[in-house]
This record gives sequence, C-alpha cells and structure tokens, in this order.
Amino acid sequence: IAIKPLLTYLKKDWIIWECAKGKGNLLNAFTEKGFTTIGTDIITGQDFLTYQPENFDCIVTNPPFSLKQQFIERCYQLDKPFALLLSLTTLETKKRQDLFKKYGVKLILFDKRINFETPEGMASPGSWFSTAWFCYGFNIGKELNFVSLEGDKNE
Repeated sequence: IAIKPLLTYLKKDWIIWECAKGKGNLLNAFTEKGFTTIGTDIITGQDFLTYQPENFDCIVTNPPFSLKQQFIERCYQLDKPFALLLSLTTLETKKRQDLFKKYGVKLILFDKRINFETPEGMASPGSWFSTAWFCYGFNIGKELNFVSLEGDKNE
C-alpha cells in the first residue's frame, strides 16, 4: 500500500535499490509491479552506509529509524533519486533541516497511518506515528503532496 503513490514517478526501466530490505516487503511489492530491483541489508553483509551496487537508478527504502540521519546523508551523497519512508518527526532537527534546505526535499503525505511489520515479523496493529515519503530527484511537483489511501486496507 505504501508504494502506490510512488509508482507514477518511477521509470519502468530503472533499477530500484532497496537498501534496507529486511524481510523484503517493499522489494517484493516492486517486483510484483514489474520493476527491476536490487535488495541489500546490513544483515546480509551489505551495509548501505558503506556499500553500493554497481548499477542502480534510484533508492527506495524504509530505513531503520535509529539510522535515519545517516541514511539521509548517504542518499544525498550518492546523488541519485531517492524515496525514504520516514516518520514526520524527521523534519524536527536542525541538522536534517539544513540538509533539506541545501539539497531540497519533497514529501508525499498519507491521509492515514501506515502499519509496519517488525523485525520479529509481527504486523503492528496500528502505528502510533505518521509517516511520509521523503523524496529527492523525482519529478513529483509540489514540495508537499497529499495522497488518499481511502478504499485501501491498511496493510
């Protein structure tokens, strides 16, 4: 459900790097939609902060919230289009605000909360925080983009 608003902005011939794949939920969703994907994760020995594949066109991931600052910095360093699914509290620190001012950021905001699966595999019954896609390098138009998830089950 979370990838739906991004599909319009991804080119079918792009290679999407899902660099914090975890159990592979985002990776599998993109593959099911016909996209070419690369999935890596620190658990498999490919730490996003130090590794990158030879060929990729964009990064789409739900990074570990404890590493969001490092992921944002690394994404800007790689200078490829990216979409990071992050909590809205990501906007709150001066360090991140300085990065967003310097490089730019556009948000795709949901009209309801996204449920997440924990590393243990249990789906959270209802997320206690709001999230958005923090995007760079995609031609999404406005800085703030509000999308409706109405009619979709909260998965």
